[in-house]
Amino acid sequence: MNIIIVGDGKVGEALARQLSAEGHDITMVDSNPQVLTQSADRMDIMAVVGNGASMSTLREAGAEHAGLLIAATSRDELNLLTCLTAKKLGTAHTIARIRNPEYSDQVTGMYDELGFSLTVNPEHAAALEAYQLLQFPSILKRESFAKGRVEIVAVPVADRSKLDGIPLHKLYEIARVNVLVCAVERDDGVHIPGGSFVLQGGDTIFVTAALEDLAQLVRNLGLVEHKVRDLLIIGGSRIAFYLGKRCLESGMNVKIIEQDHDRCLHLAEALPNAIIIEGDGSRQDVLDAEGITSYDAVITLTGMDEENLVLSMFAHHLGVGKVITKINRMEYTDLFRKVGLGSIISPKALCCANIVRYVRAMSSAHKQDGGSFLTLHSIVDGQVEAMEFRVGETTRYCGRPLKDIPLKSGILISCITHNGKTILPKGDSKFYPGDTLIVVTGEGRAISDLGDIFAE
Repeated sequence: MNIIIVGDGKVGEALARQLSAEGHDITMVDSNPQVLTQSADRMDIMAVVGNGASMSTLREAGAEHAGLLIAATSRDELNLLTCLTAKKLGTAHTIARIRNPEYSDQVTGMYDELGFSLTVNPEHAAALEAYQLLQFPSILKRESFAKGRVEIVAVPVADRSKLDGIPLHKLYEIARVNVLVCAVERDDGVHIPGGSFVLQGGDTIFVTAALEDLAQLVRNLGLVEHKVRDLLIIGGSRIAFYLGKRCLESGMNVKIIEQDHDRCLHLAEALPNAIIIEGDGSRQDVLDAEGITSYDAVITLTGMDEENLVLSMFAHHLGVGKVITKINRMEYTDLFRKVGLGSIISPKALCCANIVRYVRAMSSAHKQDGGSFLTLHSIVDGQVEAMEFRVGETTRYCGRPLKDIPLKSGILISCITHNGKTILPKGDSKFYPGDTLIVVTGEGRAISDLGDIFAE
C-alpha cells in the first residue's frame, strides 16, 4: 500500500520504520529537509520537503493515488487540515493525531463530515493504560481482546515464589483458574513456551486469562494486591489530566505536582476535586513534604525520560506499592525493566500500535483467506505480537482439532472465543466460522491475515 506520513517526529519516524518493514511504500513529508534526509538515509522511504497541508506538496507526495495518509505533526490544527486536503485530492483513508482534549470530543462526532478513518490521541491512550494498571497493581501490563472479555497480562515471577521452578503443565494446580502462558521473558530472551517449560525467579510471564478470572488469579498466585486509593502524579501533562479525571470518577484521591503556575491553574479548574501542588516534583524535599511514602501508587509524567526514571527509582526505593513510568524513547525500555521499576507506558508506542493495527486491518480486508483482522497488541517490548482474528467461512482447518493443524514455527493460538464463551485451547479444541482467535507470534512476522499462520 502507498502510505504518506506527514510529520517526521518521534511518532512519524517510528511508523515509517514499522510500516516500511511490513512491505508498504512510504513517503515522508516534513518541512525540515535535514531531518527528512536523515530518515531517508536510515530507511527505504521517499522524502518530500514541504508543508503537509499544502495541495502542491501532497500532490508531489502522491496523495491522489495513496491508500492512506497519516498526519502526525505536533499541531492538531495542521493534522486536521492535512487530512481534509488529502481527502479532497483523493486519498482513500486518513488518520489524524489529535491531542487537545477540546478537539478530541468535537472530532469524534464529526468523522463523516471530516472524512477521517481514524483519530489517535497518544496521551489519552497512555492515561487509559495507566488507569487499567492501577486496577491490578501487581500486574505489570494489560492488553484487552474479545471486546474486553479476555486479557493478556504480564506477571512477575519472584525468587522462591509459588511459580519459581514450576513447569507450565502444573500451573493450574497453583492458579486454580484456566490460564495459558503465551510468552515468557527471561534474561536470555523471549520464549513461546510449551507445557514442559519450567519457570524461574526473575521471569516475566504473559498470561492469557478471562477478565472475570483476573482477581482470583492474582490472589491464587500469592501476589501482593492493595487497592489503590491514594494516587500521586508527578507532572501535570495532558496525560495527568486524562488520568486524574478518570481516577477521580472511580473514587480515588488524586494529587498532582506541577511546576508551571499557569498549568496548575488550568488543572485546578479542570479537576476541582484533585489536589494540585505547584512545585518541582523532581526535588526530594518537595516529595518528602507531600508525603510520597503515604501513597498507594506514584506515576511519573514529566517531559523528560531521565527525570521520570530517577523519580520512579526513588519511589520504588521508598517502597511505594505501584510505580508507573512514562517514557518517550523506547530504547530505554530494557534499562527500565532491568532496574525493576515495573510498569512502563509510552504514548508514542501506543499511538503507533493503534495506527499499525488499522493498517493491518486494511490489508486483511483485501485478502481472501476467510479471516478478518481485529486487534493487534505488541508485548514484551515489541518482541512478541498478539493478534485477534475473526474466523471466516472459508478459513482453513475449521472444525479440526488444534493438534492436527500445521502452524508455522513460533506461533501459538492462545484463546478461542466461541458464542461469547472464552476457551483457553488444548490439543482437541476446535474453531468455527464466527469465532475469534488470539494468535501470538514471537518471530517478528507482520501477520495481517489468519491464513498466514498455517504452515501449509
